[in-house]
Amino acid sequence: MHRPADDGKPARPPAGRRRWTSFVADDSAGGKPVRGLHEATNPKHRLRVEHDAHTLLVHLSDEDGAGWTTIAVDRETRSWAVAQDERQSDTARRAYDALYEQEPLLHDSR
Repeated sequence: MHRPADDGKPARPPAGRRRWTSFVADDSAGGKPVRGLHEATNPKHRLRVEHDAHTLLVHLSDEDGAGWTTIAVDRETRSWAVAQDERQSDTARRAYDALYEQEPLLHDSR
């Protein structure tokens, strides 16, 4: 378990060889597009990206799948906002609102 440093930031992981891995796509059902990714060894840890012409939303679940972090990015300026909560839809709305309504850039209601 990593303990936060005195300044509130997480402690740097121990030095040494680490193997970086990637999220992998879910299985496609009936030729439909794959919309979700998950950690290969932990399917509860999920990632999803959605977008429209103006905004990217990156949704990342907690390691156990119980909560969400959403990053909203304005496609033109690359300005961003982050929100955390229990439900993906709540984090998406809060991050989007924070991005375009000049609210604080980080919102954590947990």
